[in-house]
Amino acid sequence: MSKESKELQAHAERQLNAAKIGDVLMNNALFILMFIAIVYIAIVNENFLKPASLINIISQTAAYLPVALGVAGCIVLTGTDLSAGRIVGLTACVGASLLQNPESANKMWTSIGALPIPVVIIILMAIGGIIGAFNGFFVAKFKLHPFIVTLGTQLIIYTALLRYVRMGNNNGMAISSLDKSYTEFITGSLPFAKIAGTPIPNYVWISLVLTGVMWFIWNKTTFGKNMFALGSNEEAARVSGVNVLMTTVMVFALAGMMYSFTGLIEGARVASNTANTGANYELDAIAACVIGGVSFVGGIGKIRGIVIGVLMLRLIFIGLNMININQDYFYLVKGAIILFACALDMRKYLVKK
Repeated sequence: MSKESKELQAHAERQLNAAKIGDVLMNNALFILMFIAIVYIAIVNENFLKPASLINIISQTAAYLPVALGVAGCIVLTGTDLSAGRIVGLTACVGASLLQNPESANKMWTSIGALPIPVVIIILMAIGGIIGAFNGFFVAKFKLHPFIVTLGTQLIIYTALLRYVRMGNNNGMAISSLDKSYTEFITGSLPFAKIAGTPIPNYVWISLVLTGVMWFIWNKTTFGKNMFALGSNEEAARVSGVNVLMTTVMVFALAGMMYSFTGLIEGARVASNTANTGANYELDAIAACVIGGVSFVGGIGKIRGIVIGVLMLRLIFIGLNMININQDYFYLVKGAIILFACALDMRKYLVKK
């Protein structure tokens, strides 16, 4: 090989390496920018990474994680779910109303005491699952876009929620005075679950269990494989024997059940539930999913990516609060993150094509 040929080959290799480095930086630009922001926040406010703050970050991540796990399945099917936040609100209010202190003067349903927690969990899962199945049925049966279907159900559920909080003895007041068994189950802490003396709330462990269950469903079951196959190519999945209607209904029903667990957690965590409980939770969930690599082109997503996405989002918002950034700008940050993450996702898709 001549000297000129060697120089040309070396130049081509340098260009290829530079292109690879550029791709890596672009594909991970969001994480890099968030890491820089976190480092800056930690420098400005030394309390950001102290045990109490870390527990707060972990706790908020756990509270928002189930709804993100649910929305992620809908995104894998190239859809979304705009009704998620209202399902959270409905299940939070229903759960709180069934688990109020029987001796409270503000008890919503005076004819019943506080129901056993397992019974309430089953009721909330049924509510979330039925609404999710309703969404999935309309998406699969009538070939409607999930955006339209879930926008419609969002409004229907909000109406139901507004009417529910006016029922019984409540008259539209916040649903509070919760039974101690409920608050202890969700926001209490195990004796050994502490970091530097700061207790870890029980709902962190609930979210970890749900994450493990979702990982198993996504990666170790036929349903999970069918979900990814359907998200990648619906026609190919249909030809290979996947029941498109049943799989879609099950994905949305499972999402609804995940929202109900967020409702269960928020009911006790908020402790004063109104028709506004859960509002806009779907936006945080969608943002966390796209940050974590769940692709809107379909068939792509990992549970660990969702966990990382929720964690990164909580880190940013808690950090912004700790350096006294006006909360009015939080929506700007959230919108920018969604747009940037989706643009990067589409860039990866176009490069692969």
